[in-house]
Amino acid sequence: MKNTRVLIAPNAFKHSLNAMDVALAIQEGLQKSRLDCVCECFPVGDGGDGTGELMIKKHNGSIVSAEVNDPFNRKITSSFGLVNDGETAIIEMANASGLHLVKPEELDPLRATSFGTGELIKLALDKGVTKIVLAIGGSATVDGGTGILRALGIRFLNAAGQELTAPESLTELASIDVSGLDQRILACEVSILCDVDNTLVGDHGSAAVFGPQKGATPDGVKKLDTSLRKFAEVALAQTGIDMTLIKHGGAAGGVSAGLYTFFNARLVNGIDFFLDFTGFTEAVAKADVVITGEGSIDEQTLHGKGPFGVAFQAKRKNLPVIGLAGKIPLEQNEKLNQYFDVLLAIGNGPTDITTALKYTKENLIRTAWQVGNLLAN
Repeated sequence: MKNTRVLIAPNAFKHSLNAMDVALAIQEGLQKSRLDCVCECFPVGDGGDGTGELMIKKHNGSIVSAEVNDPFNRKITSSFGLVNDGETAIIEMANASGLHLVKPEELDPLRATSFGTGELIKLALDKGVTKIVLAIGGSATVDGGTGILRALGIRFLNAAGQELTAPESLTELASIDVSGLDQRILACEVSILCDVDNTLVGDHGSAAVFGPQKGATPDGVKKLDTSLRKFAEVALAQTGIDMTLIKHGGAAGGVSAGLYTFFNARLVNGIDFFLDFTGFTEAVAKADVVITGEGSIDEQTLHGKGPFGVAFQAKRKNLPVIGLAGKIPLEQNEKLNQYFDVLLAIGNGPTDITTALKYTKENLIRTAWQVGNLLAN
């Protein structure tokens, strides 16, 4: 009997394990089981924190280190990747403007900016790239991308002609001076990987949905939404583009809307771009069964999350798909059932979230071992 070829393609389990560590844990469990299998670990990312690193590794890219500003203008050492013989830069927003760079008590999206990410983009242009891929997950900012835009030469001015830098000050915005924009960015193909559909403002906008997790109080959320509305109003008058209508525009605190409007960036589904960029279809073609996973798999997963992208590709080849997660729906979900043959919660019993996160690896190994034994029968 031939070996079962198992493609292991999970997303990260947020606040616990990165995607590669999840894949290795699943592989360990399968190898301990009775299943005679050959495993290929293919960790995936949908634009969230760590996506860029996975793409750079898949392409055997090189890393460029540089000193840039963190969300509060403190100097840090950051990096980006170069692939395709230096033609393409892969930049993780989190590497310069990420939540992980800020202590919990420092979180303040009314002041935090994406300027450091813009510095990485400028450095990539200095390297002569013609394409930039920007993974925007894990940011600490809700600045509409104005920090990035400032780093590339755009100025945001109040009625007195004074430059505005903090997100909270954008309520005073009167004009946007693009005369100093680094023209190289307009000749560059910029792709932004998005894993949410949220628009820029309103109840489902970037401030309301993502502001609180970045430290915004209810009052702060209102101020940020007002700032982004003013930004959109002035941008509409100057460019003719209504930033408030852009699908994905609210991703990463509005970065996608800002860069779409002023850099002509492409806003793409993160997991679809990732799977195409990394040659996932070739891996699927060799597989007999696919295992994917994420911290939570529910109906939201079907809206552009990593496990859905994996399952969609697998089902095109009529392959069985197993989804492992910390949390799954209680009731059967027909939409999920179209793509996942089995959904398994990996928890070993009722527990608090802190304990569950602590034992993610052990639970993945045990669950994969059980899956392997079942497949071996």
